[in-house]
Amino acid sequence: MCWSSLSEHNQMNSLKATRIFETVIYADDLAAAERFYTEVLGLEKYSGFGVAISFRTDHGVLLIFDPDKAILPNRGVPSHGARGPGHLAFAARADELDGWREHLRAHGVAIEMEVNWEQGGTSIYFRDPAGNSIELAPPTLWGGGWEKE
Repeated sequence: MCWSSLSEHNQMNSLKATRIFETVIYADDLAAAERFYTEVLGLEKYSGFGVAISFRTDHGVLLIFDPDKAILPNRGVPSHGARGPGHLAFAARADELDGWREHLRAHGVAIEMEVNWEQGGTSIYFRDPAGNSIELAPPTLWGGGWEKE
């Protein structure tokens, strides 16, 4: 590759992806997924467009795709998919966990596992209707310093 200048080269080397903007998981039943993520997790649905539904989060978008439709070619974006259950984690402070446990039980959502982390904090794991593993994770993970805004 030929670089036109050293400053252009340095600028290119300083580029860095800094924030995940979209997260994608898959569900065969988008209506059940919509109910779960709005009623149980309190997310605001942003849109639904046949192949997927979207929810706004504090700093990005959660997209839930129908895997049979997302894999099809010629949809205007590259096809994609995954096999088996996915995983995603939402930030949750320690003082919120008792409330989340009660809320999940009230909605008939079984807590699959709780993990007390060596670096501090507890994660609560449960499944969405499609079988994806959902975690409520403490901001102490992955080096800490994650402030929940």
